[in-house]
Amino acid sequence: MSEPAFPPLMSGLSVTGQEDPFETACQKAVLGCDAGLVVYNLAADQLRAALVFAPEVPLRQAMVMLPTCAVGLQNALGALAPPEVAVHLEWGGGLRINGGRCGTLRVAASGTDPDVVPDWLVVGLQMPLWPANGDGGDTPDDTALYAEGCADVEAPALLESWARHSLHWISRWEEDGTEPLHAEWRGLAQGLGEEVQLQGKSGTFLGVDENFGMLLRQAETTDLIPLTTLLETS
Repeated sequence: MSEPAFPPLMSGLSVTGQEDPFETACQKAVLGCDAGLVVYNLAADQLRAALVFAPEVPLRQAMVMLPTCAVGLQNALGALAPPEVAVHLEWGGGLRINGGRCGTLRVAASGTDPDVVPDWLVVGLQMPLWPANGDGGDTPDDTALYAEGCADVEAPALLESWARHSLHWISRWEEDGTEPLHAEWRGLAQGLGEEVQLQGKSGTFLGVDENFGMLLRQAETTDLIPLTTLLETS
């Protein structure tokens, strides 16, 4: 398996075995590594990776890196996978390929105060390449990349493409604000306009606010669920 090559503003760090690149990226960020570090673990059956960011805006706005990286992944698969493969994005970071659950994105930061600029923020990706239990019959709602007609998509190439497309959307966000990203994301959102259950609440997923907080309609009220509720803490 060839080693991935990253854009000039990014650098790679390969880990192996059971080492979790998301946890490693968080540790490197705490120690003050440069933004743009991509920590990755490319196994035969799954792709795991994480991007390190050094936000210059409060956490409330910096959380946009989660949907940004999600759109970057969809664009990467759009460039590499067969055209009939459909990729959709769950608000909470889940990934869907041809309707089946296929991996997730996760996020952590140096703090949880939405009004404070975090020292660092890390977005992680986990995507199964092959089903964990053979044909996937025991978990019909779950799938894997190579089970959905993407066997020719090599993990290093997908990782490279994810990094490039994410960087592209970060640049667009910096230059043009959230409007272009909103437009792209809405066309890929899973469950928009449908009944959903999230964090113990159920209602109609109406859309997102300017910071990608979920607007959840419940009877006569509409709740706002900020993206910061998705933060993982170590």
